[in-house]
Amino acid sequence: MHNRIPAINDLLERLIAERPGIPDDLRRALLYTVSAPGKRIRSLLVLWCCELVSGRENPNASVAAAAIEMVHTYSLVHDDLPAMDDDDLRRGRPTCHKAFDEATAILTGDALLTLAFELLSERIDDAGIAVALVRELAQAAGATGMIAGQIADLKAENTAGTIESLEFIHIHKTAKMFRCAAVMGGLCGRANREHLDALARYGLKIGLGFQIADDILDVSASSEQLGKTAGKDLKAAKCTYPALLGIDRSKAMERQLAEEAVAALEPFGQGADVLRQLAVALLHRNK
Repeated sequence: MHNRIPAINDLLERLIAERPGIPDDLRRALLYTVSAPGKRIRSLLVLWCCELVSGRENPNASVAAAAIEMVHTYSLVHDDLPAMDDDDLRRGRPTCHKAFDEATAILTGDALLTLAFELLSERIDDAGIAVALVRELAQAAGATGMIAGQIADLKAENTAGTIESLEFIHIHKTAKMFRCAAVMGGLCGRANREHLDALARYGLKIGLGFQIADDILDVSASSEQLGKTAGKDLKAAKCTYPALLGIDRSKAMERQLAEEAVAALEPFGQGADVLRQLAVALLHRNK
């Protein structure tokens, strides 16, 4: 399932290493950040969804996969800053602001975010697809997407929270980016509207389930397993599914979302088995 990760890693590093004009200090921070070992699930989703609807990957999907991974990585760099979650460890390595400094980390995140859109505007071979990809990624990552979820997450600290507010946080902070990855893959494969809608439903469901799993792992796994500091949510009094519902009900909700994600793939038949396997695999991850 993950045999494409080395190619994704190589592409990310090449796009930064070969790009002219980046100051040396910034390039070092960018390469340090993107070379950290990650699951690359969003990138893989782009590639798998493109292959599902068109029968193969294509260069547009590779560019889109790199772009969404850059945006995701930028969000982690900024999320780890002292003003946000204040973490020293990410993907098993010192966070960017610890390896370099806070100002460099901020600028590294800024550079990754803007480079993602630069790549989509330059390297997609169809202007209509390029515009659609830019729109999807901007909406998922921006003020009505991931950023809305992040600010709601910060405001929910030290509050009792409700299922409605928690769902808003997790859908916007995490699930919309999974939805975006699935739709971007479909767009690169020139999917029809029915298939794009199905991929959007699938991505949203596994994204929400992924974040519930993250909440559970924060209280059940070690820092070594996670590659980041365990127990941070509890220490920061964050609003999470285990805090609100308990572990057992959270796991039941995670299973239900996986089933709903699988159901969304019905229009694709057996061709979507890899995506079905992903929905189930995310239930059993330990990092």
